[in-house]
Amino acid sequence: MRQLRTNRGLLKYIILGIITLGIYPLVVMYHISEEINIVAAKDGKKTMNFLLLVFIFTPITLGIADLVWFHRICKRMGAEIDKRGISYGFGAGTFWGWNILGALIGIGPLVFFHKFFKAMNLLNESYNKEISAPAEA
Repeated sequence: MRQLRTNRGLLKYIILGIITLGIYPLVVMYHISEEINIVAAKDGKKTMNFLLLVFIFTPITLGIADLVWFHRICKRMGAEIDKRGISYGFGAGTFWGWNILGALIGIGPLVFFHKFFKAMNLLNESYNKEISAPAEA
């Protein structure tokens, strides 16, 4: 089993997103959509691949699929954070509060993505510790 990334951050996401003309954010979100399926595999759910969402479902649904996808992944991440006993408040409410309503104050989406990356980093860190722990006899 491979170690998952724990070093995602907002500044890197923005700067590399600008330099790569939007390619880097697609790659990051693709990896997050795959990693949540690894970290939360025991919950019986599957998060849709982000690239499939962006290139197929977003144009068909005029962006509504994005809202549903983010709601679901944030809810799933929040449930996994709680299940693992990680002390970090995150869930679907974070998405709706910061990314959607927070857009009215301009800075809300930045706060949301900071919290989103931190939540995924914490989950991946927990998963990495779990797979690297020696098996009990």
